[in-house]
Amino acid sequence: ITDFSMIKAGSLHKANGGYLVINVLDLLRNIFAYDALKRAIRNKELKIEDVWEQYRLISTTTLRPEAIPLDVKVILVGNPYLYYLLYNLDEEYRELFKVKADFDSRMERTDENIQKYASFVATRCKEEKLLPFDRTGVARIVEVGSRLADHQNKLSSRFSEITDIIRESSYWASKANSRVVIEEHVNKAMDERVFRTNRIEERLREMVLEGTIIIDTEGDKVGQVNSLAVIDLGDYSFGKPSRITAKAYAGKAGVVNIERETKMSGRIHEKAILIITNYLGSKYATKKPISLSASITFEQLYEMVEGDSASCAELYALLSSIANIPLKQTIAITGSMDQNGDVQPIGGVNEKIEGFFDLCRLRGLDGSHGVIIPKRNVKHLMLKNNVVDAVKEGKFTIYPIDRVEEGLEILTGVPAGELKEDGTYPEGTVNYLVVKRLTEISEAVKEKKEEEKEKEEKEKDT
Repeated sequence: ITDFSMIKAGSLHKANGGYLVINVLDLLRNIFAYDALKRAIRNKELKIEDVWEQYRLISTTTLRPEAIPLDVKVILVGNPYLYYLLYNLDEEYRELFKVKADFDSRMERTDENIQKYASFVATRCKEEKLLPFDRTGVARIVEVGSRLADHQNKLSSRFSEITDIIRESSYWASKANSRVVIEEHVNKAMDERVFRTNRIEERLREMVLEGTIIIDTEGDKVGQVNSLAVIDLGDYSFGKPSRITAKAYAGKAGVVNIERETKMSGRIHEKAILIITNYLGSKYATKKPISLSASITFEQLYEMVEGDSASCAELYALLSSIANIPLKQTIAITGSMDQNGDVQPIGGVNEKIEGFFDLCRLRGLDGSHGVIIPKRNVKHLMLKNNVVDAVKEGKFTIYPIDRVEEGLEILTGVPAGELKEDGTYPEGTVNYLVVKRLTEISEAVKEKKEEEKEKEEKEKDT
């Protein structure tokens, strides 16, 4: 700065005596601004400095106006990651910015907040000169808010995304020559958003339909079950059915996780396999040890496996293989389990249900198709209209369960069987067949061991 006419007021000077709100990411992108802001707050004065002179990058001396007293409240806005990054790496940050306020991305779905949602829609339409929404359009926006929050009793507070949907709904209403935005136009906007981003989902579904990826949605099979996973692309998430198979045979190797052996399994998934193993031991080996060798894997999977949301499905495939009982391929399963057999909630329940529903719909719904989910996930259900309509018409079923035995009965059509006082299970039940098969395997292993022992003794005698 060589002339006083070149001096211009910045954000700090303009906010002097009041408040200054700064996006922390924008602040950090300017390598000099963050340090200058801290100096100004710490010294309570505003100096007009030349960055190049300050860092000795030029030798020319510039004007140095007298410092201006500074009285300003600075508010940094950003995501939690940036907050914890600065908090842990910069000690001055802790001293200068002492008050933290967390803003949730969800809020309660109360009558008051629904009214505020409606007011927000009206305000956006008025300020941006969009078409007005009628009551059905506003109601659909509220439903979309709950879908974004993944909860029936919550609303999303990500208003920038809600605003985008409002704009797009108004656009499709104008294309339809409508004077107001109704539910149909909001649905159109949501469908078009999916259409613009679901290329990978469509490609995977096409591969399933043409048989490249094998997913059975009819008939029964032993040791095979349909599990559900979520693929998150950032701006779009969708459910992907996966085929889990299990094989049980005589031996002492225990449950072998093929993904773990090939180093394709994450820690949480490995933990889930150990939980399944311990559940089997605590349920079927209370009186005497069992001998079992079994393998379990995700078929046609070529990436890492992580998470425990498929642990129920893996257990069902394993029990089916042990007891030689077929499982219905018309029903998919999602849900994790604990060592006691309680079914635990999982994430992405809406996407998982819709992913399997879309596949079954394209192949033809006959009323036998459905998805087993944890009962604790019922409050998170915010499904698309076509899924809701199919459930109402009896073409598709959602089965909420609390215990793994409930899902086993749904998949097999056979009672799971409760333990009797004498320590046995009723004949004809799944548990009875499992115990019977495990006993046969244990006896076979024992006989094999005795034969080998006799053979060794004979060799010693000779």
